[in-house]
Amino acid sequence: MQSVSRAVIYMVALAAAALAFGFVLFATTIMRDHQDEATKADGIVVLTGGETRIQAGAKLLSEGRGKRLLISGVNRKVGPEEIKHFAGLKNELYACCVDLGYEALDTVGNADETRTWANSKGYKRLIVVTSSYHMPRSLAELALAMPDVTLIPYTVTPKNFPDTGWWLHVATTRLLLSEYLKYLPAVARLQTQRLMGWRDNGSITAASAKGAGD
Repeated sequence: MQSVSRAVIYMVALAAAALAFGFVLFATTIMRDHQDEATKADGIVVLTGGETRIQAGAKLLSEGRGKRLLISGVNRKVGPEEIKHFAGLKNELYACCVDLGYEALDTVGNADETRTWANSKGYKRLIVVTSSYHMPRSLAELALAMPDVTLIPYTVTPKNFPDTGWWLHVATTRLLLSEYLKYLPAVARLQTQRLMGWRDNGSITAASAKGAGD
C-alpha cells in the first residue's frame, strides 16, 4: 500500500513538473517570436481584441499581403465606420476588401466564422492576426476547424508586455498562465484529431512573431 502511495505521489509530482516546464516554454516562446514580413496569402483574418490588431491587419492588406481582410468577432455595438477609423484604410480599399464578422463570441467562434468566410472565398492560405499570447490557441482552434488551410501567424504584442523578464510582472504572468491553461485543451483536441486519422492536409507555419503594440 505504501509503495502505491509513493508511486501516486511520484506521478503527481512528475505531472506538476511537466506542466510547469510546459508553461515556462510556452511563455518564453511567445516573448521571443520574430515576425515574417514577406509571406503572402489568399486572405487575412484578424481576431478582434484590440484596435491595434485591426491596424496590423489593415497594414497587411494595404501591402498586398492578402486579397481580402476578415475582422472576426466584431462587437455588435461597433459599426463599420468605427472599424474603418481604427483600420486607417483608404475608403476605396476598405469598401472593396474588408469583411466584418459579428457572430464570433470566443476563439472557437472565430474559427467557425473564419472557416465560413474562407470557404465562401475559396481561400486555402490565410494570415492570422492576433495577440502574441493568444496565437498558439488561435492556431489550434483554426487548424481544428480548417485542416486543409495553411495558417500563417502574424502576432501583435500588447503594449503593456515587458520586453524581458515576464516572470517579474504579476499581471503578465497571470495572463500567460491563464492562456496556457486554455491552450492545453485546444492542442490536446487537435492532436487527438490527428492521431485518430481525421483529414488533415493543411499545415501551420512555424514562424510567429511580434508586431505592433496591442
